[in-house]
Formats: sequence, C-alpha cells, structure tokens
Amino acid sequence: MAETDSRQLIAAELRSLIARMEISLRLIDAAMEPEDDGSIVSADLGSTEIVVLDDVTPRFTAARAALNACRAELGQALQNLSESGSPA
Repeated sequence: MAETDSRQLIAAELRSLIARMEISLRLIDAAMEPEDDGSIVSADLGSTEIVVLDDVTPRFTAARAALNACRAELGQALQNLSESGSPA
C-alpha cells in the first residue's frame, strides 16, 4: 500500500473516532441537562428552592474531560499526519 493511501486511511479513521467522540460528548451533555419533571416545590409549601444531591454529575464531568483530552490528542495526531510528511 502506498504511503499516501495509508495516511489517508489512518486520517479517515481518526476523523471517524473524533466524530464518535462528539456523539458521546453530546450524549453526556444531554444526560447532564436538568430534567423538567415537575418536581419544583410550589410557593404554597413555603419554599421555592430545591437542592438536588447528584452523585452522577461528577462522573459525567470526569468522562467529559477525558473525552475532551482524547479528542484534542486525536486532533493533534490528525494534524501531524496531514503535515507535509517531512521528518520533524
């Protein structure tokens, strides 16, 4: 396989991985959005403040950070691959 063909295949795979990560990031964002399930305390109960203890959000945040770091590294790999190919 020619070097150009090989680089194109690798670049296509990197772009595919980045696209899949974007989907995962959107899913995490959607999961982190507050749900409107009607659980707001009404004023006639004496309070309009709600405190929600959420043990899932930190895990989503950590997963998002890891995916963002990985996406950045894949982007760097793609950029390196697309450069002229001359030795550094």
